[in-house]
Amino acid sequence: MTYDENLSLRMREMLANVSGLEEKKMFGGVGFLVNGNMACGVHKDSLIVRVGPEKYQAALDKAHARVFDMTGRPMTGWVMVAAPGFASDKNLADWVQQGLEYTLSLPPK
Repeated sequence: MTYDENLSLRMREMLANVSGLEEKKMFGGVGFLVNGNMACGVHKDSLIVRVGPEKYQAALDKAHARVFDMTGRPMTGWVMVAAPGFASDKNLADWVQQGLEYTLSLPPK
């Protein structure tokens, strides 16, 4: 299965003015990196968001969010969000903003 290109387009438009943004094909989808650190991305039909360890549990408690685990080893600080969780532009923007906020707190790579 390919990734949701419509979702990646929506995200690309939201991130267009972010300084240091890079888009990379990865894990069969696409990742959006800021200053070399991944903030969010698309895997199949799910949104991936890097929320960080402090906001991890709160993010998991949101509707349609789940643990990010593609290899049998869950990645703490990252969540996957099913399509109903980002159907509206506002919900998608909220998730993308969370990813940006955490990523911008990291040192550049």
